[in-house]
Amino acid sequence: MAGGQPRKRKEETERTAAATDPIARVLVDVPLPVHLDRPFDYRIPDRLDADAQAGVRVRVRFRGKLVDGYLLERVATSEFKGNLAWLERVASPEPVLTPAMLAQARAVAGRYGGMLVDVLRLAIPPRSAAAEKSARREPVPVPARPETPAWQRYQHGQSFLDALSAGRPARAVWQALPGEDWPARLAEAAATTASSGRGALIVVPDHRDLKRLHAACAALLGDDVVTLTADSGPAERYKHWLAALRGAARVVIGTRAAMFAPVRDLGLAVVWDDGDDLHSYPQTPYPHTRDVLTQRAHTAGAALVVGGFARTAEAALLVESGWAHELVAHRTEVRAAAPRVTSIGEDDTQLARDPAARAARLPSVGFEAARAALKNGAPVLVQVPRRGYVPALACGDCRERARCRRCAGPLSLPGGTEDGMPKPAACSWCGTSEAAFKCPQCGSRRLRAVAVGAGRTAEELGRAFPGTPVRTSGAGEILADVPGKPALIVCTPGAEPVAAGGYGAALLLDGRTLLGRPELRASEAALRKWFAAAALVRPASEGGRVVVMAESSLQPVQALVRWDPAWYAAQELAERAELGFPPARRVAAVDGTTDAIEALLDSADLPPSAEVLGPVPLGEVDEDGNSERERLIVRVDRTEGRALADSLHAAQAIRAARKATELQVRLDPLEML
Repeated sequence: MAGGQPRKRKEETERTAAATDPIARVLVDVPLPVHLDRPFDYRIPDRLDADAQAGVRVRVRFRGKLVDGYLLERVATSEFKGNLAWLERVASPEPVLTPAMLAQARAVAGRYGGMLVDVLRLAIPPRSAAAEKSARREPVPVPARPETPAWQRYQHGQSFLDALSAGRPARAVWQALPGEDWPARLAEAAATTASSGRGALIVVPDHRDLKRLHAACAALLGDDVVTLTADSGPAERYKHWLAALRGAARVVIGTRAAMFAPVRDLGLAVVWDDGDDLHSYPQTPYPHTRDVLTQRAHTAGAALVVGGFARTAEAALLVESGWAHELVAHRTEVRAAAPRVTSIGEDDTQLARDPAARAARLPSVGFEAARAALKNGAPVLVQVPRRGYVPALACGDCRERARCRRCAGPLSLPGGTEDGMPKPAACSWCGTSEAAFKCPQCGSRRLRAVAVGAGRTAEELGRAFPGTPVRTSGAGEILADVPGKPALIVCTPGAEPVAAGGYGAALLLDGRTLLGRPELRASEAALRKWFAAAALVRPASEGGRVVVMAESSLQPVQALVRWDPAWYAAQELAERAELGFPPARRVAAVDGTTDAIEALLDSADLPPSAEVLGPVPLGEVDEDGNSERERLIVRVDRTEGRALADSLHAAQAIRAARKATELQVRLDPLEML
């Protein structure tokens, strides 16, 4: 030990600092307390002078350990008065953090009250040395502008593409027609942008959408398109990411991991189906694809498309504020492309013919629509909100929820047989079978279904339509597409396969289950899922039918029947404004102990419009029955959203410096809205 220390000091004295700008400001890539959310200064040895440029990955000593980091900039002097540590090495001379990316990451961190290093961890994939060598550097030739006759079905559609070709920052909320081949339309928009020499970025919710989009883009752009998704291997993802960074690929498509893609000279940013929960990153600072792309388009002077069959309140706000314009078809085009939609309780005639329609799982109108579609040789789509067989059970007499005697988890029927007998009820948490259920409230041994899943629905439909193939698409196996032949396709929302030629009918079951979720966005989410399924059905002129099991007096059902998502989104936005919820206002949720929340409020300099609600218990209790964690809601005017994020971030930094208990702070969290 004693002999090693002099050698270390000798090595330190033998190092010579770089002659010009010898100080590197490095952002270390390690989890840090909020109050240390800043770069640290290091001395640059002359041997690393050439490679130590802004944006490269470096290795430095931090708290005695060798860690990764990003060199943000080089300066001549440091404000630190002590002895600076040395930059150990440059991991790669590739400048992966460009000034534009750094500014974008800072803007995202500021919007969500997060830390810069957390955003960069989402934005820049891990390094692969092999990918750095094999990734393309030279761009392919600029493609020719494609023919786009299908866009003429939309008002101002051709003008929008002309703006993309001219490099103008056109911003649109696109309402896709029923049955629209949306991957082909987005590929045409991307190719039009690429024909001007600028880049395009398209983000979709999941890998099935990405597969369809890639096929459409590859047909027009060939090697000028790359995909970015978390499902890709590290080497492949980094290779594609570098191709975009180097300008070798003008068009980047992907899932939410691609929202930060370093597209060179961004000319078009697109988010498809922005209401899908998959667009929200589940890691801190929890950014949303739509918000990040909106910010990027504004900063880069690029065009933006927020597209889908439905419309969110956030997209409606973009239109209402005038920041974006509607890109919609004439009503005659909508009526010609849409299927006929029928809801339960639509008219007195239906109720007279089927008095049990309100309570029946599949009333006569649904059977009629399915039979007609199957007779015409078309498949039928059946959307069920819950997966499984019977995912929720209750006492057959008193209706109390049936729970496990071992862990108090909810009981369900797994389906299937065991030794020739149906499997008994089992706990959804611990898996323990419950063959001798007894209600602790009334003593009854009877069970009833609270909700019926896709598995049980497929079984019932198989008996109702003997001889017709029944296929399921859900969590276990998601079908990408099905042939245009008679069959019943039972799926959960979001797992609807595309049918060749379109479905003859769609049955949207248990609407009350979707609409009755205890969330602010429940109705909006239900309507989005209905539109996604109904858009796969043939037009009414070809016999296409959609039957939705929900009251026709409800606004979401009226919007589906009229195929008018814009009207519903405007209504939803007005209600949100009245209630004081996003997107009309910015909301922060602060989760933690009572003392920690009170301390945060004492140190936070909240904006003038701030309204504090709560705190309220989150349901977690300790051994004495007291709530361990609570939630506080703070909401402000939309114009003060950044001030709210800054104030909460600063308050967190003060608490972290005092080594106080950490809190979870989220801006506009989806799960509570």
